[in-house]
Amino acid sequence: MKQLIPILFLLISFTSFAQRNGEIQEKIKAQKIAFITDKLELTSEEAQQFWPIYNEFEAKIETIKSEDLRPLKKEMRQGDVSDKRASEILEKLIKAEDEMHNAKQKLVVELKKVLPAKKIIMLQVAEDQFNQKLLDRLKDFRERRQNRRN
Repeated sequence: MKQLIPILFLLISFTSFAQRNGEIQEKIKAQKIAFITDKLELTSEEAQQFWPIYNEFEAKIETIKSEDLRPLKKEMRQGDVSDKRASEILEKLIKAEDEMHNAKQKLVVELKKVLPAKKIIMLQVAEDQFNQKLLDRLKDFRERRQNRRN
């Protein structure tokens, strides 16, 4: 019985963290949608056509990152690989990068059907700005947290 209490505590903590992490990701996604919609000045008709295409692209990229790149990069960080395995990893990395590039090209082709070229170009700018804003907020959060500890 005494062993069960710490295990239950850990399970509840992990579940709570996962739920909180999911909530945070949903908030970030909502902020990104609002930010990009605003920066691209999407009309309601453009937004209705744009977001399904963009969301499909993002899902494809996330799949490539989570299923292909993250495991490879984790293995690379371990550093203890043979030359043969290193060669295999490089080939898989190139393949994953090619898939990401192809997904980006498909995105542009699909977006050209629903948006003017200027807005497609502005998408990259808006993504970069949003990511920088997110990194700045994370940095500020870490600094405030560090200051509280001191």
